[in-house]
Amino acid sequence: MEALIGLAMLLVMMGAIFIGFPVAFTLLVLAFGFGALVLGGRVFDLAFFQTTGLMRDELLAAVPLFVFMGYLVQEAGLMERLFLALRLALAPVRGSLFAVVILTATVFAMATGIVGAAVPVLGLMAAPIMLRAGYSPRLAAGAITAGGTLGILIPPSVMLLVLGPVLGVSVVDLYAAAMLPGLLLATLYLAYVLIRCHFDPTLGPPLPRALRASSGLTIAREALIGVIPLAVLVAATLGSILAGLATPTEAAGIGALGALALAITHGRFDLAGLKNVLLRTLATSSMVLFLAVASNVFGAVFARLGTAAWITEWLLGLALPPTLMLTLVVVLIFLLGWPFEWPAIVLVFVPIFYPVVAALGIDMIWFGALVAVTLQTAFLSPPVAMSGYYLKQVAPDWPLATIFKGMMEFMAIQALAIGLLLAFPAIATWLPERLNRPPPALDIFDIEPYPDEQGLYQT
Repeated sequence: MEALIGLAMLLVMMGAIFIGFPVAFTLLVLAFGFGALVLGGRVFDLAFFQTTGLMRDELLAAVPLFVFMGYLVQEAGLMERLFLALRLALAPVRGSLFAVVILTATVFAMATGIVGAAVPVLGLMAAPIMLRAGYSPRLAAGAITAGGTLGILIPPSVMLLVLGPVLGVSVVDLYAAAMLPGLLLATLYLAYVLIRCHFDPTLGPPLPRALRASSGLTIAREALIGVIPLAVLVAATLGSILAGLATPTEAAGIGALGALALAITHGRFDLAGLKNVLLRTLATSSMVLFLAVASNVFGAVFARLGTAAWITEWLLGLALPPTLMLTLVVVLIFLLGWPFEWPAIVLVFVPIFYPVVAALGIDMIWFGALVAVTLQTAFLSPPVAMSGYYLKQVAPDWPLATIFKGMMEFMAIQALAIGLLLAFPAIATWLPERLNRPPPALDIFDIEPYPDEQGLYQT
């Protein structure tokens, strides 16, 4: 009976979010409402201990720091300088602007950790010059949206920062596991656009003389200004994490300070810009952390009702081979990515699938990389894919149908990347296995509370 109540709670939650109710408030209202039917007043004790246990984890302090760093890099104009440097260097190449967009997005992803912000910025920078140079709007839209979503996968991704504790694995190991799949995707994107433009130059011709650098000295100067500062920032943050020199939280602090220094040295620092960055950081960080609390409480109630165990037993009772079961889980996560944003999937649905994957003996680090690549694919899946709407806002001349068609081409590349990752797990596990790591972090999203001697539930 209690398991059926939990199942009803899950179905109501999915329906409420799908029609537009705020995710965090929906989770809390349903957790307290359905939890009170079975646990009574103890549901409030459960929520208190789950929340305080979650907020004690210093790893979560890295979320606002990485978000602040990303918005500050964007506000400082570093992405524009990088785009200009790469554009001048690759101007004679067919499809150069496509390549520049993807390379800029890849470096920007390694320097920020946030997803969504890159798509409109890339659209503002690249769309006008692509139209002027006679580039294919369809392929341009696909390159911008696909490149702009690399931030969800390439470290120091905030999504990976949240996913690591959910899976009970070290965030550092998860960062290492996602690095090669992220670079693989960027390489596949590059190969696709350059090969197509090689055989059909009308899709992306070399830039006209008016848009090229006047001398090699100009290219060198722009490369020095646009590439070196971001390379140093990436080395100080992501490099220090992978080398074991700093924890993600410490590296996030270094990165935030470094981004602030770069904004000042580039002459783009002012109080109005800083206020804008702080407000955007507050809004994004509050959303992620509030969702973390709400989903933690929801998951604890869900587990106490026994529904999570019932779903696990039912899926394992299908007696599917591990590879087929893993494929089924990946497909479900992909489908959930259409109506839901990544925080809801990572914090609500991944904990439901976690026991199934763990029971099959599947490497959780590999599974984490699979989840990250799959969620990025969901960002490119029309008609709900937000990346397309982000781009439409800054490139109104491109029809939404054209944008969606371009996204579908790159979604096929994403599907290829998922297939490669399923067939060759070493793509994700090779780097973590070769780095010396501290013991995995404790699972701060532990949804199996236990009663103490007073009958209160603690983590």
